[in-house]
Amino acid sequence: MPGVSKEQIEKARQVDLLTYLQMYEPDAITQTAPNEYCLKKHDSLKISNGKWNWFSRGFGGKDALTFLVKVRGVGFVEAVNSLCDGYAAPVSSFQPINPPLNAKQKPKSEFILPKAHWDNSRVFAYLLKRGIDKEIINRCLKDGILYEDKKYHNCIFVGKDKKNKPRFACARSTVSNFRQDIECSDKRFSFNLPASDPDSRFIMLAEAPIDILSLATMRKMEKGTEGKYHYLSLSGTSTLALIQYLNDYPKIDHIIVCLDNDKAGRKCMDKIKETVSTDETLKNRRITIINEPPPVGNDFNDTLLEVIQKQREENKIRGEKDKTEL
Repeated sequence: MPGVSKEQIEKARQVDLLTYLQMYEPDAITQTAPNEYCLKKHDSLKISNGKWNWFSRGFGGKDALTFLVKVRGVGFVEAVNSLCDGYAAPVSSFQPINPPLNAKQKPKSEFILPKAHWDNSRVFAYLLKRGIDKEIINRCLKDGILYEDKKYHNCIFVGKDKKNKPRFACARSTVSNFRQDIECSDKRFSFNLPASDPDSRFIMLAEAPIDILSLATMRKMEKGTEGKYHYLSLSGTSTLALIQYLNDYPKIDHIIVCLDNDKAGRKCMDKIKETVSTDETLKNRRITIINEPPPVGNDFNDTLLEVIQKQREENKIRGEKDKTEL
């Protein structure tokens, strides 16, 4: 590209938005929650977990370069040079760029759940295929925290607050790898399964809803004690939902961290320790944090499927042995 090299562009894309703003525009942002920020002039633009999203405009990104070009209206070459050379892009030239809207479209400014399909057969079959216990699936359907959407037949996982009001939802395709949070979801109220035991002191964390359903299934298979644990999806690697949940359930004093076997999961483990030890609302709580990564595969659904496969093989061998002894 004229004016900048591929190496410069790649270097510029390594700068995340929060780092850029903290260095050059610290007065332009305000902290709204642990590890979450927003722009003072555009409070629907949220920065969290290494990403940013301008919810009222319907777009976002990861790096500062995209922000400078799409939000601030800075020329691409000027933005790349500023990020590579370590200076702030000219403030006087900042003009927000609005993406074109269809005449019938309006920017969403409130959380709205996708319309539900008349039955949940595809979602039920999909989760059974992933090894999730059917009683746990039925519990989620009955509690209104899981359903099949009408348009795409995705799994819709719903997160509710203590008043049973839906505040968060994410979609997971039953036929592809598509997954996405529903617009304007509040990550503080991510998908969760509260313990049936009101005095439970334990919470198990995972990154995705299917992983916590897998954990609950494994507890039921191995010990039959799934009701003694709270299960919480972080909806990625944000700690917002954990802080909210610990405040909603003050009896919890043991956190069992079951994140993915990858760099992001390991990094999040460190972030959880730091957040729990420094958050003002938890300073008088003694909380034990236990790291239990998946023993097999990348996540606990991989582990669950491996456990089920081994059980099938053992049952087959046992059945063949019983036939031989007859």
